[in-house]
Amino acid sequence: MRIASWNVNSMKARLEHVLAFLGTDKCDVLLAQELKLTDENFPTDSFTKNGWHVETHGQKTYNGVAIISRYPISDVTRGLPLLVEQDAEDDHARYIEARIDTPDLGMIRVGCIYLPNGNPCPGPKFEYKLRWFNRLHAHAASLLESEEKIALCGDYNVMPQAVDCYDSEGWTGDALWHEDSRAAFFSLCNLGYTDAIRAMHPTGEQYSYWDYQKGAWQRNNGIRIDHMLLSPEAASCLVNAGIDKEPRGWERPSDHTPVWCELR
Repeated sequence: MRIASWNVNSMKARLEHVLAFLGTDKCDVLLAQELKLTDENFPTDSFTKNGWHVETHGQKTYNGVAIISRYPISDVTRGLPLLVEQDAEDDHARYIEARIDTPDLGMIRVGCIYLPNGNPCPGPKFEYKLRWFNRLHAHAASLLESEEKIALCGDYNVMPQAVDCYDSEGWTGDALWHEDSRAAFFSLCNLGYTDAIRAMHPTGEQYSYWDYQKGAWQRNNGIRIDHMLLSPEAASCLVNAGIDKEPRGWERPSDHTPVWCELR
């Protein structure tokens, strides 16, 4: 099976792009971020009429995540568990998790992530980003206890290494390149999760985002902030992974493009 993750930057604006991508048979499960729609306004019928199963965790104007699957979806969780009382104030729709039952691989648990950007840094938004990372870390650790196949995928808003940016020095002071953001990302890997893209492509650029400004796409001034982290049980099934640049070149595209991994 193939899992794809894509920050669509508005499902309303990018619906035809998403449907076209799904129509190419490039994935069996799509994890979508930044829907910018409530659950009630999500175009569920556009997917279900073509046989896709859909679960959403939406929000008006901002955020929003969804799981779109060929296979049945069950055991759905919306939002991360709370760690401290301050987390109870967090009403952002940034995480959805579910069980997917597949005919070949059996059950796999997927988590769709839209991690906070964190800018300006330092400041309250960066502090929120790190708290959210802490909640994700605690939950990711608890998931490993199940010894299930797990894929935690999405827009992490972190460039882990210098190779993941066209000019890392130019991003000094930005929350996406801050040492605390990178440390938080690698703390997830150190739990036992595998970065699927780097497992298949250990060197070289693998960009997933190009800003709309300053000709970033045309000049290939990209960064890698969309990641797929696999539990040991899922990583043992990993046969391929990559980034599909084609949708970034479509008319009125998202500034992100799909990342994917194939499990067998």
